[in-house]
Amino acid sequence: MNSADLVSGEGVALQLPRAGVGSRILATIIDLLVQGFGGTFLVSTSLAPLGSADPAAIAAVLIVELVLILAGYPTLSEWLGRGRTLGKIALGLRVVRDDGGPIGFRQALVRGLASLVLEKPGLGFPLTTSAGLLTALFSERSKRLGDLMAGTFVIYERGGPQRSIAPQHFTVPYPLQPWAMALDLNRLDDHLALAVRQFVMRAHQMTPAAQHALGESLRAQLEAVTAPPPPAGTPTPLVLTTVLAERRRRADLRAATPPAYRPPTPPPTTPRPPTGGTGFAPPA
Repeated sequence: MNSADLVSGEGVALQLPRAGVGSRILATIIDLLVQGFGGTFLVSTSLAPLGSADPAAIAAVLIVELVLILAGYPTLSEWLGRGRTLGKIALGLRVVRDDGGPIGFRQALVRGLASLVLEKPGLGFPLTTSAGLLTALFSERSKRLGDLMAGTFVIYERGGPQRSIAPQHFTVPYPLQPWAMALDLNRLDDHLALAVRQFVMRAHQMTPAAQHALGESLRAQLEAVTAPPPPAGTPTPLVLTTVLAERRRRADLRAATPPAYRPPTPPPTTPRPPTGGTGFAPPA
């Protein structure tokens, strides 16, 4: 199974097991069978009460059901299943964001609408379906048209040691939790978050000079797109990992999953701002 190399501008690489086109086609076939059986049942049960109703009314019902079957099924399945439909579960596949994080409703909806209009097979079948297959064959991470539009790609979860789709989980030290909860992360895009995550996970392999230079550069980029600034004297490693942990927690909440961390019980004494700890430890 091939891997998708995610490389930041600093040259730090992170590999995720990319799903091949063959396994994605098999998963699509399974999903189409599910949609076919489900659609047949839905149409038969909904049209029976209509009897000899107005043909226009019957056509309207059929169009609504077609949209529900072709777009509603993949959208709801990938949203509620955290990137998995029944076909993807059977093949061990999952849809993730470009930064490796879990998809939300917006990404699932874009992919679902793309499948309705452009793909597998959609309203533009067979021309647009062929275009989607070509993009999957020749794009760097086997992205179909829906992936390109939604900012996602598909990984293989059963790919051995590299199968985890979630990055290293980081925690927020208690003194930094008020700052983390108040952070405005609306301008923090996936590309910068990915670069920070890759750096933190690989920093222990770098020389101290490179670690310091890249860490401070990423901190400056984070502080330019987030607010408020971190408490004075907060070491750069804690700034980077705190932002990652808070961003992941919010993504988990949006995806209706348990948060990545829970605030601990406040200590009996008034905490002081963290000091020291300027080095990066290897990820657990």
